[in-house]
Amino acid sequence: MTQTELREEIKNAMRGHEEVKLLVLRGLLSACTNELVAKGKKPTDELAEDDLMALVRRAAKQRKDSIEQFAKGGRADLVAKEKAELAMLEAMLPAQMAKEEVEKLVKTKAVELGILDQAASANASASQRKNQLMGALMKDLKGRADGTVVKEVIDSLFV
Repeated sequence: MTQTELREEIKNAMRGHEEVKLLVLRGLLSACTNELVAKGKKPTDELAEDDLMALVRRAAKQRKDSIEQFAKGGRADLVAKEKAELAMLEAMLPAQMAKEEVEKLVKTKAVELGILDQAASANASASQRKNQLMGALMKDLKGRADGTVVKEVIDSLFV
């Protein structure tokens, strides 16, 4: 998705009287402008698609955190609102990998880096090896898998 497509979606949401969609899309467009200005570019410039997807992921993560906080505070009305916005954002994101796929990748990368070898165990602590593996994997996955799922899989390897 590009900013131009985002603007078109805003127009369509206005025509269709879709309040939640309009709210989410306007927020994203505003975040795009803020990101451009922060990078020293003109607000009329276009963000790269990767940067835009990073903004969508960040917005989705914020909604998840808000849902958790509102649920703790007993605000069911706000939880429902945030869930509707989260569903909109998740629809814009590429599909996330299944846990089984992540497990295969983790094991392959661990073998590739030699992290599970006995020699590696002697030279580095378990947390250092976990961090090394996590860093390498997140570079490879780049938004295709949830970091929490990757961390769970890595932690299960070192138990």
